[in-house]
Amino acid sequence: MSDFAAQVDVREYPPKDRQAKIFGTYDSLKPGEQMELVNDHDPKPLRHMFMAELPDQFIWNYLEEGPDVWRVAIQKKEHIK
Repeated sequence: MSDFAAQVDVREYPPKDRQAKIFGTYDSLKPGEQMELVNDHDPKPLRHMFMAELPDQFIWNYLEEGPDVWRVAIQKKEHIK
């Protein structure tokens, strides 16, 4: 059983569709769930977008850092109210 509720391998999508697919998948996660992002380069710019658009709402954890494949676990934080 996977630890991920979803996986997005952005190498399978045209560049113009990648951002929408990633954020759409993240939005579909329930609090506490995580998705796996697979890319052919370091998705550091994407992390900055997450930080700007979703501050303190996610946990970013590199699982693999190149040179050919980067894998990142992105977890939707559970908010305690």
